[in-house]
Amino acid sequence: ALSPLKMAASIWWRRLEAAGRLWFGRCPRRSGGTSSWAETAPVLDGREEPDLTEKTIAKTFSALQAERHEQAERTILISCPSNISEKKFYKYLSSYGAISKYFFYETFGVYAVVEFSDKESIGTLKRISSIPSLQHECAVPFKSRFFNLRNNHPRELSAARPSVPYHKHAVIPLNELLRKLSGAESIDEQLYTVCKEYQITEENTRLRFLVCSLVKDIAAAYFPECSIKPFGSSVNNFGKIGCDLDMFLDLDSISGRNNTKTGGAFSMEYQTKRVSSERVATQSTLSVIGECIDQFAPGCAGIQKILNARCPLVRFSHQPSGLQCDLTANNRIAMRSTELLYIYSNIDPRVRALVFGVRCWARAQGITSNIPGSWITNFSLTMMVLFLLQKRNPPIIPTLDQLRDLAEVEDKYVIESHDCTFVSNNKIKPSQNTETLEELLQEFFEFYGNFAFNQMSINIRKGKEQHKPEASPLYIQNPFEQALNVSKNVNQTQLERFVTLARESAWILQQEGLKQRMSDTKPWGLAALLLPTMQSSGGKSKKKRQPASERIKTLLDSLKTNKSTPGYLNRTNGGRRHICTVAW
Repeated sequence: ALSPLKMAASIWWRRLEAAGRLWFGRCPRRSGGTSSWAETAPVLDGREEPDLTEKTIAKTFSALQAERHEQAERTILISCPSNISEKKFYKYLSSYGAISKYFFYETFGVYAVVEFSDKESIGTLKRISSIPSLQHECAVPFKSRFFNLRNNHPRELSAARPSVPYHKHAVIPLNELLRKLSGAESIDEQLYTVCKEYQITEENTRLRFLVCSLVKDIAAAYFPECSIKPFGSSVNNFGKIGCDLDMFLDLDSISGRNNTKTGGAFSMEYQTKRVSSERVATQSTLSVIGECIDQFAPGCAGIQKILNARCPLVRFSHQPSGLQCDLTANNRIAMRSTELLYIYSNIDPRVRALVFGVRCWARAQGITSNIPGSWITNFSLTMMVLFLLQKRNPPIIPTLDQLRDLAEVEDKYVIESHDCTFVSNNKIKPSQNTETLEELLQEFFEFYGNFAFNQMSINIRKGKEQHKPEASPLYIQNPFEQALNVSKNVNQTQLERFVTLARESAWILQQEGLKQRMSDTKPWGLAALLLPTMQSSGGKSKKKRQPASERIKTLLDSLKTNKSTPGYLNRTNGGRRHICTVAW
Protein backbone atom coordinates (compact mmCIF):
# COMPACT_ATOMS: atom_id res chain seq x y z
CA ALA A 1 0.00 0.00 0.00
CA LEU A 2 1.19 3.51 -0.77
CA SER A 3 1.93 5.85 2.11
CA PRO A 4 -0.21 9.04 2.24
CA LEU A 5 2.77 11.08 1.06
CA LYS A 6 3.46 8.81 -1.92
CA MET A 7 -0.24 8.62 -2.81
CA ALA A 8 -0.56 12.42 -2.76
CA ALA A 9 2.55 12.84 -4.89
CA SER A 10 1.33 10.27 -7.39
CA ILE A 11 -2.08 11.96 -7.74
CA TRP A 12 -0.42 15.37 -8.08
CA TRP A 13 1.90 14.18 -10.83
CA ARG A 14 -0.94 12.62 -12.83
CA ARG A 15 -2.80 15.92 -12.65
CA LEU A 16 0.23 17.73 -14.00
CA GLU A 17 0.33 15.32 -16.94
CA ALA A 18 -3.37 15.88 -17.63
CA ALA A 19 -2.97 19.65 -17.46
CA GLY A 20 -0.11 19.64 -19.95
CA ARG A 21 3.35 21.09 -19.62
CA LEU A 22 5.03 24.33 -20.60
CA TRP A 23 5.75 24.79 -24.29
CA PHE A 24 9.39 24.94 -25.20
CA GLY A 25 10.31 25.24 -28.88
CA ARG A 26 12.93 23.23 -30.67
CA CYS A 27 13.71 22.41 -34.28
CA PRO A 28 10.53 21.56 -36.26
CA ARG A 29 10.16 18.07 -37.71
CA ARG A 30 8.67 18.07 -41.20
CA SER A 31 5.78 15.68 -41.71
CA GLY A 32 3.66 15.83 -44.86
CA GLY A 33 4.41 19.50 -45.48
CA THR A 34 3.45 20.64 -41.96
CA SER A 35 5.56 21.51 -38.96
CA SER A 36 5.41 19.47 -35.80
CA TRP A 37 7.04 21.32 -32.94
CA ALA A 38 8.98 19.08 -30.56
CA GLU A 39 8.61 19.75 -26.84
CA THR A 40 11.39 19.57 -24.31
CA ALA A 41 10.49 20.36 -20.72
CA PRO A 42 13.34 19.23 -18.47
CA VAL A 43 11.33 19.78 -15.28
CA LEU A 44 7.98 18.34 -16.40
CA ASP A 45 8.85 15.74 -18.99
CA GLY A 46 5.70 13.64 -18.52
CA ARG A 47 7.13 10.52 -20.17
CA GLU A 48 7.24 8.62 -16.92
CA GLU A 49 5.77 9.08 -13.48
CA PRO A 50 8.61 9.64 -11.00
CA ASP A 51 8.11 9.14 -7.29
CA LEU A 52 8.22 12.70 -5.93
CA THR A 53 8.87 11.40 -2.41
CA GLU A 54 12.26 10.02 -3.39
CA LYS A 55 15.50 11.99 -3.49
CA THR A 56 16.51 12.84 -7.06
CA ILE A 57 20.08 12.81 -8.28
CA ALA A 58 20.89 16.43 -9.14
CA LYS A 59 23.93 17.95 -10.76
CA THR A 60 26.37 19.70 -8.48
CA PHE A 61 25.79 23.43 -8.18
CA SER A 62 29.05 24.34 -9.92
CA ALA A 63 28.42 21.90 -12.80
CA LEU A 64 24.90 23.24 -13.34
CA GLN A 65 26.12 26.84 -13.24
CA ALA A 66 28.85 26.10 -15.80
CA GLU A 67 26.32 24.43 -18.10
CA ARG A 68 23.89 27.35 -17.84
CA HIS A 69 26.62 29.91 -18.52
CA GLU A 70 27.76 28.00 -21.60
CA GLN A 71 24.18 27.90 -22.90
CA ALA A 72 23.79 31.64 -22.31
CA GLU A 73 26.94 32.41 -24.33
CA ARG A 74 25.25 30.80 -27.36
CA THR A 75 21.95 32.64 -26.84
CA ILE A 76 20.48 35.89 -28.14
CA LEU A 77 17.46 38.01 -27.21
CA ILE A 78 15.20 39.34 -29.96
CA SER A 79 12.43 41.94 -29.89
CA CYS A 80 9.80 40.67 -32.35
CA PRO A 81 6.77 42.12 -34.15
CA SER A 82 3.55 41.38 -32.28
CA ASN A 83 2.11 39.39 -35.20
CA ILE A 84 5.24 37.32 -35.83
CA SER A 85 4.85 34.02 -37.67
CA GLU A 86 6.66 31.26 -35.80
CA LYS A 87 7.31 29.29 -38.98
CA LYS A 88 8.87 32.25 -40.79
CA PHE A 89 10.77 33.27 -37.68
CA TYR A 90 12.40 29.87 -37.39
CA LYS A 91 13.15 29.64 -41.12
CA TYR A 92 14.85 33.04 -41.13
CA LEU A 93 17.04 32.53 -38.06
CA SER A 94 18.02 28.97 -38.90
CA SER A 95 19.60 30.26 -42.10
CA TYR A 96 22.38 31.72 -39.92
CA GLY A 97 23.04 28.60 -37.88
CA ALA A 98 21.54 25.54 -36.23
CA ILE A 99 19.09 26.40 -33.44
CA SER A 100 19.08 24.24 -30.32
CA LYS A 101 16.11 25.76 -28.50
CA TYR A 102 13.98 28.88 -28.47
CA PHE A 103 10.88 30.26 -26.81
CA PHE A 104 8.70 33.37 -26.83
CA TYR A 105 7.44 35.50 -23.96
CA GLU A 106 5.65 38.80 -23.55
CA THR A 107 6.43 41.72 -21.22
CA PHE A 108 6.53 45.24 -22.72
CA GLY A 109 6.39 43.58 -26.12
CA VAL A 110 6.98 40.20 -27.75
CA TYR A 111 10.45 38.73 -27.25
CA ALA A 112 12.22 35.54 -28.29
CA VAL A 113 15.14 33.80 -26.62
CA VAL A 114 17.09 31.77 -29.17
CA GLU A 115 19.90 29.36 -28.31
CA PHE A 116 22.16 28.44 -31.23
CA SER A 117 24.21 25.26 -31.35
CA ASP A 118 27.46 27.25 -31.50
CA LYS A 119 28.72 30.79 -30.87
CA GLU A 120 29.84 31.19 -34.49
CA SER A 121 26.19 31.47 -35.55
CA ILE A 122 25.85 34.60 -33.41
CA GLY A 123 28.91 36.06 -35.13
CA THR A 124 27.30 35.40 -38.51
CA LEU A 125 24.09 37.10 -37.38
CA LYS A 126 26.02 40.11 -36.08
CA ARG A 127 27.81 40.57 -39.37
CA ILE A 128 24.57 40.95 -41.33
CA SER A 129 22.80 43.10 -38.69
CA SER A 130 22.77 46.87 -39.12
CA ILE A 131 22.90 49.85 -36.78
CA PRO A 132 19.46 51.56 -36.93
CA SER A 133 19.23 54.89 -38.76
CA LEU A 134 17.34 57.50 -36.73
CA GLN A 135 16.14 60.89 -37.92
CA HIS A 136 16.06 62.91 -34.72
CA GLU A 137 18.21 60.74 -32.43
CA CYS A 138 21.62 59.11 -32.52
CA ALA A 139 22.07 55.37 -31.96
CA VAL A 140 24.97 54.36 -29.71
CA PRO A 141 26.78 51.73 -31.83
CA PHE A 142 27.18 49.12 -29.09
CA LYS A 143 26.70 45.69 -30.69
CA SER A 144 25.13 43.51 -28.02
CA ARG A 145 23.30 40.19 -28.37
CA PHE A 146 19.96 41.97 -28.03
CA PHE A 147 18.47 42.37 -31.51
CA ASN A 148 15.40 43.91 -33.07
CA LEU A 149 13.63 41.85 -35.76
CA ARG A 150 12.20 44.23 -38.34
CA ASN A 151 9.38 43.25 -40.67
CA ASN A 152 10.32 44.35 -44.19
CA HIS A 153 6.87 43.45 -45.55
CA PRO A 154 4.41 44.74 -42.95
CA ARG A 155 1.37 44.42 -45.22
CA GLU A 156 1.76 40.66 -45.41
CA LEU A 157 1.47 40.29 -41.64
CA SER A 158 -0.74 43.26 -40.81
CA ALA A 159 -3.89 41.14 -40.74
CA ALA A 160 -2.23 37.97 -39.51
CA ARG A 161 -2.93 36.61 -36.07
CA PRO A 162 -0.02 35.95 -33.72
CA SER A 163 1.01 32.34 -34.19
CA VAL A 164 3.45 31.92 -31.33
CA PRO A 165 2.68 30.61 -27.84
CA TYR A 166 4.04 32.70 -24.97
CA HIS A 167 5.57 30.99 -21.98
CA LYS A 168 4.52 31.74 -18.42
CA HIS A 169 6.19 34.93 -17.21
CA ALA A 170 3.99 36.04 -14.30
CA VAL A 171 2.84 34.69 -10.96
CA ILE A 172 -0.52 32.96 -10.93
CA PRO A 173 -3.27 35.24 -9.48
CA LEU A 174 -4.26 34.35 -5.92
CA ASN A 175 -7.90 33.63 -6.80
CA GLU A 176 -6.83 31.17 -9.50
CA LEU A 177 -4.38 29.53 -7.09
CA LEU A 178 -7.14 29.20 -4.47
CA ARG A 179 -9.35 27.51 -7.06
CA LYS A 180 -6.64 24.96 -7.88
CA LEU A 181 -5.85 24.30 -4.23
CA SER A 182 -9.52 23.87 -3.34
CA GLY A 183 -9.81 21.12 -5.94
CA ALA A 184 -6.76 19.19 -4.70
CA GLU A 185 -7.07 15.78 -3.05
CA SER A 186 -4.84 16.44 -0.02
CA ILE A 187 -2.82 19.13 1.73
CA ASP A 188 0.31 17.42 0.41
CA GLU A 189 -0.97 17.88 -3.13
CA GLN A 190 -1.79 21.51 -2.34
CA LEU A 191 1.78 22.20 -1.25
CA TYR A 192 3.26 20.53 -4.30
CA THR A 193 0.86 22.56 -6.47
CA VAL A 194 2.04 25.83 -4.90
CA CYS A 195 5.63 24.77 -5.58
CA LYS A 196 4.83 23.94 -9.20
CA GLU A 197 2.89 27.18 -9.81
CA TYR A 198 5.38 29.52 -8.10
CA GLN A 199 8.76 28.03 -9.01
CA ILE A 200 10.96 29.67 -11.62
CA THR A 201 10.39 27.93 -14.93
CA GLU A 202 13.07 26.43 -17.15
CA GLU A 203 12.55 29.22 -19.66
CA ASN A 204 12.77 31.94 -17.03
CA THR A 205 15.98 30.43 -15.69
CA ARG A 206 17.51 30.56 -19.16
CA LEU A 207 16.40 34.18 -19.51
CA ARG A 208 18.07 35.09 -16.20
CA PHE A 209 21.37 33.55 -17.25
CA LEU A 210 21.09 35.36 -20.57
CA VAL A 211 20.69 38.72 -18.81
CA CYS A 212 23.82 37.93 -16.76
CA SER A 213 25.66 37.07 -19.96
CA LEU A 214 24.61 40.35 -21.62
CA VAL A 215 25.88 42.33 -18.62
CA LYS A 216 29.09 40.31 -18.72
CA ASP A 217 29.65 41.47 -22.31
CA ILE A 218 29.83 45.03 -20.98
CA ALA A 219 32.06 44.23 -17.99
CA ALA A 220 34.38 42.20 -20.24
CA ALA A 221 35.38 45.41 -22.03
CA TYR A 222 37.39 46.21 -18.89
CA PHE A 223 37.92 42.70 -17.47
CA PRO A 224 37.97 40.20 -20.36
CA GLU A 225 38.21 37.15 -18.08
CA CYS A 226 35.49 38.16 -15.63
CA SER A 227 32.15 36.42 -15.20
CA ILE A 228 28.71 37.54 -14.04
CA LYS A 229 27.01 34.87 -11.94
CA PRO A 230 23.43 34.84 -10.69
CA PHE A 231 22.99 34.00 -7.01
CA GLY A 232 20.19 33.91 -4.46
CA SER A 233 16.63 33.01 -5.40
CA SER A 234 17.35 32.81 -9.13
CA VAL A 235 19.47 29.67 -8.73
CA ASN A 236 18.98 28.20 -5.21
CA ASN A 237 15.79 26.30 -6.20
CA PHE A 238 13.62 28.39 -3.87
CA GLY A 239 13.02 31.31 -6.25
CA LYS A 240 9.54 32.49 -7.10
CA ILE A 241 8.82 33.48 -10.67
CA GLY A 242 9.21 37.24 -10.99
CA CYS A 243 11.74 37.54 -8.15
CA ASP A 244 14.67 39.96 -8.48
CA LEU A 245 17.84 38.88 -10.27
CA ASP A 246 20.90 39.12 -7.99
CA MET A 247 24.19 39.10 -9.92
CA PHE A 248 27.77 38.77 -8.75
CA LEU A 249 30.72 40.24 -10.69
CA ASP A 250 33.43 37.62 -10.20
CA LEU A 251 36.94 38.92 -10.75
CA ASP A 252 38.66 36.09 -8.87
CA SER A 253 38.70 33.94 -12.01
CA ILE A 254 41.04 36.40 -13.76
CA SER A 255 44.31 34.62 -14.46
CA GLY A 256 47.63 35.82 -13.07
CA ARG A 257 46.53 36.39 -9.46
CA ASN A 258 48.33 33.42 -7.98
CA ASN A 259 51.10 32.77 -10.49
CA THR A 260 54.18 31.37 -8.80
CA LYS A 261 57.35 33.26 -9.57
CA THR A 262 59.97 31.42 -11.57
CA GLY A 263 63.46 30.89 -10.27
CA GLY A 264 65.09 32.87 -13.08
CA ALA A 265 66.72 36.26 -12.89
CA PHE A 266 63.51 38.12 -13.76
CA SER A 267 59.74 37.82 -13.42
CA MET A 268 57.03 39.88 -15.04
CA GLU A 269 53.92 41.40 -13.48
CA TYR A 270 51.19 43.79 -14.62
CA GLN A 271 51.23 47.46 -13.83
CA THR A 272 47.98 48.11 -12.00
CA LYS A 273 46.11 50.96 -10.39
CA ARG A 274 46.35 50.76 -6.59
CA VAL A 275 43.69 51.85 -4.11
CA SER A 276 43.48 51.88 -0.33
CA SER A 277 41.24 48.82 0.18
CA GLU A 278 39.28 46.07 -1.54
CA ARG A 279 36.05 47.92 -0.73
CA VAL A 280 37.28 51.03 -2.56
CA ALA A 281 38.26 48.88 -5.55
CA THR A 282 34.80 47.29 -5.53
CA GLN A 283 33.09 50.68 -5.39
CA SER A 284 35.17 52.04 -8.27
CA THR A 285 34.61 48.96 -10.42
CA LEU A 286 30.84 48.93 -9.88
CA SER A 287 30.62 52.67 -10.50
CA VAL A 288 32.28 52.39 -13.91
CA ILE A 289 30.32 49.31 -14.98
CA GLY A 290 27.09 50.87 -13.74
CA GLU A 291 27.80 53.92 -15.88
CA CYS A 292 28.44 51.72 -18.92
CA ILE A 293 25.17 49.86 -18.35
CA ASP A 294 23.38 53.18 -18.13
CA GLN A 295 24.96 54.63 -21.28
CA PHE A 296 25.39 51.62 -23.56
CA ALA A 297 23.21 48.62 -22.58
CA PRO A 298 19.95 48.55 -24.57
CA GLY A 299 16.88 47.81 -22.47
CA CYS A 300 18.47 48.78 -19.13
CA ALA A 301 16.88 51.68 -17.26
CA GLY A 302 16.60 53.22 -13.82
CA ILE A 303 20.26 52.68 -12.90
CA GLN A 304 21.05 53.39 -9.23
CA LYS A 305 24.57 53.23 -7.80
CA ILE A 306 24.23 52.25 -4.15
CA LEU A 307 27.94 52.22 -3.39
CA ASN A 308 27.97 53.10 0.32
CA ALA A 309 25.85 50.14 1.41
CA ARG A 310 27.41 47.35 3.48
CA CYS A 311 27.57 45.43 0.21
CA PRO A 312 27.98 48.00 -2.64
CA LEU A 313 25.68 47.37 -5.60
CA VAL A 314 24.29 48.73 -8.84
CA ARG A 315 20.51 48.39 -9.21
CA PHE A 316 18.70 48.62 -12.52
CA SER A 317 15.71 47.39 -14.43
CA HIS A 318 16.17 45.13 -17.45
CA GLN A 319 12.96 46.03 -19.23
CA PRO A 320 12.92 43.36 -21.99
CA SER A 321 13.01 40.57 -19.39
CA GLY A 322 10.91 42.43 -16.83
CA LEU A 323 13.56 41.73 -14.17
CA GLN A 324 14.82 44.02 -11.44
CA CYS A 325 18.58 43.46 -11.17
CA ASP A 326 21.16 43.98 -8.41
CA LEU A 327 24.83 43.74 -9.42
CA THR A 328 27.41 43.26 -6.66
CA ALA A 329 31.08 42.29 -6.53
CA ASN A 330 33.26 40.39 -4.04
CA ASN A 331 30.15 38.77 -2.56
CA ARG A 332 31.53 35.25 -2.33
CA ILE A 333 29.77 34.34 0.92
CA ALA A 334 26.41 35.00 -0.74
CA MET A 335 27.40 32.54 -3.48
CA ARG A 336 28.16 29.89 -0.85
CA SER A 337 24.81 30.53 0.84
CA THR A 338 23.14 30.04 -2.54
CA GLU A 339 24.89 26.72 -3.06
CA LEU A 340 24.00 25.58 0.47
CA LEU A 341 20.30 26.20 -0.15
CA TYR A 342 20.58 24.44 -3.51
CA ILE A 343 21.97 21.38 -1.74
CA TYR A 344 19.22 21.42 0.89
CA SER A 345 16.56 21.71 -1.83
CA ASN A 346 17.79 18.51 -3.47
CA ILE A 347 18.03 16.36 -0.33
CA ASP A 348 14.29 15.76 -0.04
CA PRO A 349 11.37 16.99 -2.22
CA ARG A 350 9.42 17.99 0.89
CA VAL A 351 11.96 20.76 1.58
CA ARG A 352 11.02 22.89 -1.44
CA ALA A 353 7.31 22.17 -1.14
CA LEU A 354 7.20 23.23 2.51
CA VAL A 355 9.29 26.37 1.91
CA PHE A 356 7.09 27.45 -1.00
CA GLY A 357 3.93 26.75 1.00
CA VAL A 358 5.06 28.69 4.06
CA ARG A 359 6.28 31.63 1.98
CA CYS A 360 3.01 31.69 0.02
CA TRP A 361 1.06 31.77 3.30
CA ALA A 362 3.29 34.54 4.67
CA ARG A 363 2.86 36.67 1.56
CA ALA A 364 -0.93 36.22 1.52
CA GLN A 365 -1.12 37.28 5.19
CA GLY A 366 1.15 40.30 4.76
CA ILE A 367 3.94 38.83 6.90
CA THR A 368 6.41 39.40 4.07
CA SER A 369 6.51 42.31 1.64
CA ASN A 370 8.27 43.44 -1.52
CA ILE A 371 8.98 46.77 0.20
CA PRO A 372 12.05 46.89 2.47
CA GLY A 373 11.14 47.40 6.11
CA SER A 374 10.57 45.57 9.39
CA TRP A 375 8.84 42.57 7.81
CA ILE A 376 10.20 39.03 7.99
CA THR A 377 12.05 38.23 4.77
CA ASN A 378 11.71 35.15 2.57
CA PHE A 379 15.29 34.22 3.44
CA SER A 380 14.47 34.26 7.16
CA LEU A 381 11.38 32.10 6.57
CA THR A 382 13.49 29.64 4.59
CA MET A 383 15.95 29.43 7.49
CA MET A 384 13.05 28.77 9.87
CA VAL A 385 11.73 25.93 7.71
CA LEU A 386 15.20 24.35 7.41
CA PHE A 387 15.66 24.61 11.18
CA LEU A 388 12.35 22.83 11.78
CA LEU A 389 13.29 20.02 9.37
CA GLN A 390 16.62 19.58 11.18
CA LYS A 391 14.78 19.11 14.47
CA ARG A 392 12.38 16.39 13.31
CA ASN A 393 12.88 12.87 14.64
CA PRO A 394 14.52 11.52 12.62
CA PRO A 395 15.84 14.69 10.96
CA ILE A 396 14.83 15.31 7.35
CA ILE A 397 17.93 17.36 6.52
CA PRO A 398 21.38 17.49 8.19
CA THR A 399 22.82 20.48 9.99
CA LEU A 400 25.49 22.62 8.35
CA ASP A 401 28.12 21.17 10.70
CA GLN A 402 27.16 17.68 9.55
CA LEU A 403 27.50 18.77 5.91
CA ARG A 404 30.92 20.18 6.78
CA ASP A 405 31.97 16.84 8.31
CA LEU A 406 31.02 15.07 5.06
CA ALA A 407 33.16 17.44 2.99
CA GLU A 408 36.28 16.29 1.19
CA VAL A 409 39.54 18.15 0.66
CA GLU A 410 38.34 19.86 -2.52
CA ASP A 411 35.25 21.12 -0.66
CA LYS A 412 37.22 23.15 1.87
CA TYR A 413 36.27 26.81 1.53
CA VAL A 414 37.30 29.65 3.85
CA ILE A 415 36.30 33.24 3.02
CA GLU A 416 37.77 36.04 5.12
CA SER A 417 38.27 33.63 8.07
CA HIS A 418 34.67 32.35 7.80
CA ASP A 419 34.38 28.58 7.45
CA CYS A 420 32.15 28.02 4.42
CA THR A 421 32.97 24.35 3.97
CA PHE A 422 30.29 21.77 3.16
CA VAL A 423 29.95 18.72 0.95
CA SER A 424 29.23 19.53 -2.69
CA ASN A 425 28.38 16.11 -4.13
CA ASN A 426 25.64 13.54 -3.60
CA LYS A 427 27.06 11.83 -0.52
CA ILE A 428 24.13 12.89 1.66
CA LYS A 429 21.97 9.91 2.61
CA PRO A 430 18.19 10.34 2.32
CA SER A 431 16.25 10.69 5.56
CA GLN A 432 14.24 7.84 7.05
CA ASN A 433 11.60 10.34 8.15
CA THR A 434 8.18 9.51 6.63
CA GLU A 435 6.10 12.46 7.85
CA THR A 436 3.69 13.92 5.32
CA LEU A 437 3.77 17.54 4.24
CA GLU A 438 0.47 18.06 6.03
CA GLU A 439 2.08 16.97 9.30
CA LEU A 440 5.13 19.16 8.69
CA LEU A 441 3.03 22.23 7.87
CA GLN A 442 1.02 21.72 11.05
CA GLU A 443 4.22 21.29 13.02
CA PHE A 444 5.70 24.49 11.56
CA PHE A 445 2.80 26.56 12.88
CA GLU A 446 2.76 24.82 16.24
CA PHE A 447 6.53 24.96 16.69
CA TYR A 448 6.91 28.67 15.94
CA GLY A 449 3.59 29.56 17.57
CA ASN A 450 5.19 28.43 20.84
CA PHE A 451 8.87 29.22 20.22
CA ALA A 452 10.68 31.20 22.93
CA PHE A 453 11.69 34.06 20.64
CA ASN A 454 12.35 36.30 23.64
CA GLN A 455 15.21 34.06 24.77
CA MET A 456 16.40 31.76 22.00
CA SER A 457 17.93 32.09 18.53
CA ILE A 458 17.72 29.85 15.45
CA ASN A 459 20.93 28.27 14.18
CA ILE A 460 20.94 25.89 11.19
CA ARG A 461 24.67 25.28 11.63
CA LYS A 462 24.03 23.46 14.92
CA GLY A 463 20.40 22.53 14.37
CA LYS A 464 19.40 23.59 17.87
CA GLU A 465 18.24 26.65 19.77
CA GLN A 466 20.83 28.86 21.40
CA HIS A 467 20.52 31.83 23.74
CA LYS A 468 20.34 35.10 21.87
CA PRO A 469 23.57 37.11 21.95
CA GLU A 470 21.60 40.36 21.58
CA ALA A 471 18.13 41.72 22.22
CA SER A 472 16.73 41.62 18.67
CA PRO A 473 13.11 40.36 18.66
CA LEU A 474 13.97 37.66 16.08
CA TYR A 475 17.50 36.27 15.93
CA ILE A 476 18.45 33.90 13.10
CA GLN A 477 22.16 33.32 12.93
CA ASN A 478 23.87 33.76 9.58
CA PRO A 479 25.13 30.24 8.73
CA PHE A 480 28.58 31.51 7.67
CA GLU A 481 29.10 34.97 9.17
CA GLN A 482 28.01 33.69 12.55
CA ALA A 483 28.18 37.05 14.32
CA LEU A 484 25.42 38.42 12.06
CA ASN A 485 21.65 38.19 12.53
CA VAL A 486 19.90 37.74 9.16
CA SER A 487 16.58 38.93 10.69
CA LYS A 488 17.88 42.02 12.45
CA ASN A 489 15.37 44.19 10.57
CA VAL A 490 12.32 42.51 12.16
CA ASN A 491 10.64 44.49 14.96
CA GLN A 492 8.57 43.23 17.87
CA THR A 493 5.25 44.12 16.25
CA GLN A 494 5.90 42.06 13.15
CA LEU A 495 7.19 39.12 15.17
CA GLU A 496 4.11 39.12 17.41
CA ARG A 497 1.91 39.24 14.33
CA PHE A 498 3.74 36.24 12.85
CA VAL A 499 3.27 34.27 16.08
CA THR A 500 -0.45 35.14 16.26
CA LEU A 501 -1.05 34.05 12.67
CA ALA A 502 0.97 30.86 13.18
CA ARG A 503 -1.22 29.93 16.15
CA GLU A 504 -4.41 30.70 14.25
CA SER A 505 -3.22 28.66 11.28
CA ALA A 506 -2.36 25.71 13.50
CA TRP A 507 -5.88 25.83 14.93
CA ILE A 508 -7.49 26.06 11.48
CA LEU A 509 -5.60 22.97 10.26
CA GLN A 510 -7.00 21.00 13.22
CA GLN A 511 -10.64 21.64 12.29
CA GLU A 512 -12.28 18.59 10.74
CA GLY A 513 -14.27 20.66 8.23
CA LEU A 514 -11.08 22.28 6.91
CA LYS A 515 -8.65 19.34 6.96
CA GLN A 516 -10.11 17.67 3.90
CA ARG A 517 -11.93 18.66 0.75
CA MET A 518 -15.70 19.02 1.14
CA SER A 519 -16.30 20.49 -2.33
CA ASP A 520 -14.30 21.69 -5.34
CA THR A 521 -15.04 25.35 -4.59
CA LYS A 522 -14.87 25.78 -0.81
CA PRO A 523 -11.33 26.67 0.39
CA TRP A 524 -9.86 24.08 2.73
CA GLY A 525 -6.45 23.10 4.04
CA LEU A 526 -3.73 25.42 2.73
CA ALA A 527 -6.32 27.35 0.68
CA ALA A 528 -8.14 28.30 3.89
CA LEU A 529 -4.87 29.64 5.31
CA LEU A 530 -4.36 31.94 2.32
CA LEU A 531 -7.59 33.85 2.92
CA PRO A 532 -7.02 37.17 4.73
CA THR A 533 -7.61 37.11 8.48
CA MET A 534 -6.86 40.73 9.31
CA GLN A 535 -7.85 44.08 7.85
CA SER A 536 -4.51 45.63 8.75
CA SER A 537 -1.00 44.26 8.42
CA GLY A 538 0.45 46.70 10.89
CA GLY A 539 1.32 50.36 10.82
CA LYS A 540 0.67 53.51 12.77
CA SER A 541 -3.11 53.23 12.86
CA LYS A 542 -4.26 49.98 14.41
CA LYS A 543 -7.55 48.57 13.18
CA LYS A 544 -9.80 46.10 14.91
CA ARG A 545 -9.54 42.54 13.79
CA GLN A 546 -12.57 41.59 11.74
CA PRO A 547 -13.72 38.58 9.75
CA ALA A 548 -12.54 39.09 6.19
CA SER A 549 -14.77 36.39 4.68
CA GLU A 550 -17.65 34.09 5.49
CA ARG A 551 -15.09 31.36 6.12
CA ILE A 552 -13.45 33.31 8.94
CA LYS A 553 -16.85 34.23 10.37
CA THR A 554 -17.78 30.56 10.51
CA LEU A 555 -14.50 29.75 12.24
CA LEU A 556 -15.07 32.40 14.89
CA ASP A 557 -18.61 31.16 15.53
CA SER A 558 -17.25 27.63 15.83
CA LEU A 559 -14.63 28.83 18.30
CA LYS A 560 -17.32 30.44 20.51
CA THR A 561 -19.36 27.23 20.44
CA ASN A 562 -16.40 25.02 21.29
CA LYS A 563 -15.41 27.12 24.29
CA SER A 564 -18.04 25.23 26.28
CA THR A 565 -16.26 21.96 25.53
CA PRO A 566 -13.57 21.20 28.18
CA GLY A 567 -10.06 20.87 26.78
CA TYR A 568 -11.02 21.70 23.22
CA LEU A 569 -7.57 23.16 22.61
CA ASN A 570 -5.66 20.62 24.68
CA ARG A 571 -6.49 17.40 22.88
CA THR A 572 -3.58 15.02 22.43
CA ASN A 573 -3.73 15.24 18.64
CA GLY A 574 -1.59 12.19 18.15
CA GLY A 575 1.08 13.39 20.56
CA ARG A 576 1.22 16.92 19.12
CA ARG A 577 2.22 20.00 21.06
CA HIS A 578 -0.74 21.82 22.63
CA ILE A 579 -1.71 25.12 21.05
CA CYS A 580 -0.81 27.91 23.42
CA THR A 581 -3.28 30.80 23.46
CA VAL A 582 -1.80 32.96 26.19
CA ALA A 583 0.30 36.02 25.41
CA TRP A 584 4.05 35.56 25.68
